[in-house]
Amino acid sequence: MRKVTKYIIRAVVASLLALCLCASYIAGRESRKPLICKGVRVEVRDSAQNCFVTANDVRTFIAKSYGQVQGVLLDSLNLTRIEQIVDSRSAVLKSQAFVTKDGMLNVTLTQRKPVVRFQKGDGGFYADAQGCIFPLQRSYSSHVQVIDGNIPLKANSGHKGMIEDPKEKEWFDKVMNVVNYLEKDRKWKNKIVQIHVESNGELLLIPREGRERFQFGQPDRIQEKMEKMEKYYTYIAPSKDPGYYKYVDLKYHGQIVCRQ
Repeated sequence: MRKVTKYIIRAVVASLLALCLCASYIAGRESRKPLICKGVRVEVRDSAQNCFVTANDVRTFIAKSYGQVQGVLLDSLNLTRIEQIVDSRSAVLKSQAFVTKDGMLNVTLTQRKPVVRFQKGDGGFYADAQGCIFPLQRSYSSHVQVIDGNIPLKANSGHKGMIEDPKEKEWFDKVMNVVNYLEKDRKWKNKIVQIHVESNGELLLIPREGRERFQFGQPDRIQEKMEKMEKYYTYIAPSKDPGYYKYVDLKYHGQIVCRQ
């Protein structure tokens, strides 16, 4: 009886080993099969902050510039080329493309962060802190400082929208110093809602409330001029009826010139 039991156990063990070997062979053969791309999975990591690029946009970029990827062997996809296509969009800061075992082409990206919106007669565009220009979106508007008027920048700049003309870049950097100063102080950030560039290149600061228009002059001596604006609101404005002055000139050394 014991011999019969021993034979049965050996037969069961041998059968299990055979099944395991068979399953391992089948699994190995399946794993060696070339994977076919099932589709494109896109993650816009900062979509909660900005909506300049959507997942559908990215799929469209790839389809138009690279071609159809669904049904193609994953190993044959040129991931570097796909990243270059996505990165070529001026609103994209950086992308990464990779494939996964589920047969998906994955693309993750971050967008550029606008710091200012330039509004011109023929349209407008955003710019980030590095001087990269990218277009407005019909379906989305970022809450940033607005600059309009005689803006000496071209909407279509150099590679990836970067400002390459030395004079344009110099002007942009100076104006951004003003914007950054306003952004760092919550009081001024909330009070000044628009900057107008006049025909002579001087700046006009427009507050959210009130009739006053502050003649800032050239984008220089920023702290000095903002301190004058503070003095206007502290000492001059309270002594007059609301809206008494229309223009407050800050550009002269050592004085504030107010005009009705």
